[in-house]
Amino acid sequence: MEILEKLKQIVGPAHVLTGDMAAGYGRDWTGAYGSAPLAVLRPGTRDEAAAILRLAHDARLPVVPVAGNTGLAGGTFAEGALMISVERMNRIRDIRPGARVAVVEAGVILSALHDAAEAQGLIFPLFFGARGSAMIGGVLSTNAGGSNVLRYGNTRALCLGLEVVLPDGRVMDLMGALHKDNTGYDLKDLFIGAEGTLGLITAAVLKLMPKPRAHATAMVAVPALPDALMLLNRLQDETGGAVEAFEYMPADYMARLAACRPDLRPPFATPHAVNILVEVGATAPRDATPLPDGSLPVVTHLEETLAAMMADGAVLDAVVARSEAQRAEIWERREAAAEITFSRGPIVDSDIALPLDGVVPFLERMQVLLPRIDPGAETITVGHLGDGNLHYAVWPSRDDAALKDAIRETVEDVVAELGGSFSAEHGIGLSKKSTMARRKDPVALAVMAQIKAALDPQGIMNPGKLLPE
Repeated sequence: MEILEKLKQIVGPAHVLTGDMAAGYGRDWTGAYGSAPLAVLRPGTRDEAAAILRLAHDARLPVVPVAGNTGLAGGTFAEGALMISVERMNRIRDIRPGARVAVVEAGVILSALHDAAEAQGLIFPLFFGARGSAMIGGVLSTNAGGSNVLRYGNTRALCLGLEVVLPDGRVMDLMGALHKDNTGYDLKDLFIGAEGTLGLITAAVLKLMPKPRAHATAMVAVPALPDALMLLNRLQDETGGAVEAFEYMPADYMARLAACRPDLRPPFATPHAVNILVEVGATAPRDATPLPDGSLPVVTHLEETLAAMMADGAVLDAVVARSEAQRAEIWERREAAAEITFSRGPIVDSDIALPLDGVVPFLERMQVLLPRIDPGAETITVGHLGDGNLHYAVWPSRDDAALKDAIRETVEDVVAELGGSFSAEHGIGLSKKSTMARRKDPVALAVMAQIKAALDPQGIMNPGKLLPE
């Protein structure tokens, strides 16, 4: 009670939530990791956050940062811990169009940054389904990816500077807007993707990009997955690397989508095994200025390329969006992925990254190996094929811990053999800690543990996450 009174003096009584008022923060999006925080604290400034951490450090109280709480790996499990919500630190401090940067606080909702950038004719090119609730602090802490990594990179590639409160309450100001800064260790990269285990991100300097003047968006069916990679390479060559998204939605995904979302009509009259969402962004006026007949060159170019590939048999069918409404409909099919994947259980979900030429061998090997483990298992796959990131989920025939472990380890085995990663964009949290212990290079784990011990010797920051015991 004494600690809570001191916390109220820092942030005000209205921003120290306990009991029922804190309960909602203890439920993650998946519903798999419920917890009861000691209290949820909502600082409004960096200095308030620093005062909280100084108090927690002195009292050796565990602290769990939380932003939009849209994660899928249990990274905000906070049983008996103080949760620091960054939701009130939600100011866009500055948009600098000349430098093409945004200076934002950790509680800024991603879609709010999108709107602010668009008002300046720019974009912050990080897009995924939860953008209406995910916050900047969370996407930095998990190094989020999304659908546009192919052209713009993931969150780490979009961040120039950070403001971080360390576990003992000291503030580290790395808020430069420099593209080059060769003054020792790149400390900001330690905190991006660290899932709140090293400190609390309170603000960032983020890159903005020119807003595409026009998009060409299509659903494309190809005979087989190798043909999809041929399509990607052809389009990259034809557009000078302007492909922004290249999303894989195979037959199992489309079937589950039809069952869960009958309001979304199928893209093609007949089902296909391999369906690709492709989007090209045009920033040059020559590609985006309407011709006398009203057509857009970028759209015409995509149509002509697809027609030529269809004549060669490399494309089976294609539907090109003719309006923003049709483009939105195409994207809604893809962005329903989390909803439909977690619409049933039990589930073994994985978020893997593979070399582009490893995607086909992975799926072929799993098609052989999975029935040996569980003949009744079903799969659903969706992925950012352009960067080799697959969300490969298995619905086992029964809710058996040993069976789920066997499936998970088989996926890990195949990924490792193909030189891939068991975590592409969702982070480690609680759900992949055992995999970290099994699969991460032991020396790398030891170095990570040394960094954690150096920055957080009392182990108060998001304890139990990311690093195996």
